[in-house]
Amino acid sequence: MPATTPLPPVVDAFLDAANAHDTDAWLRTFTPDGAVDDWGRVLSGHDAVRAWSDAEFIGARVTLDVTEVAAGPGDADVTVLAQVGGDGFNGPSHFTFTVQEGLISLVRITA
Repeated sequence: MPATTPLPPVVDAFLDAANAHDTDAWLRTFTPDGAVDDWGRVLSGHDAVRAWSDAEFIGARVTLDVTEVAAGPGDADVTVLAQVGGDGFNGPSHFTFTVQEGLISLVRITA
C-alpha cells in the first residue's frame, strides 16, 4: 500500500477487521459513541453503526484496498483512499478517521 503517512494502529485494525468481515473486532475500533458519516448520513453509537454495517458494509462483504494515506490539517485526522469492493458500493472512496484516545470517534466516507 503506498502511504505518505503512517496509519494509527486503530485504523489498521479497522481496515483488517473490515477485510476479514469481523464485525465484532471492527466495532471494537470505535469509541462507545463513535459514528460513521456515510456520504452525509450519520450513524452514531455501536447499535446504529452495527446495523448500518450489517446492511451495507461488512454484511455486504466489503473489501478495502488502500491506495493512498494522508494526514489531515494539523494531523487531526487521517484520510485513506481505498478502492471499495464487495456486494454493495464498488469504487474509490475516501475514509477520514478521527482518532481519540486510541479509538475511532468518527469515520467520514466520501467520494
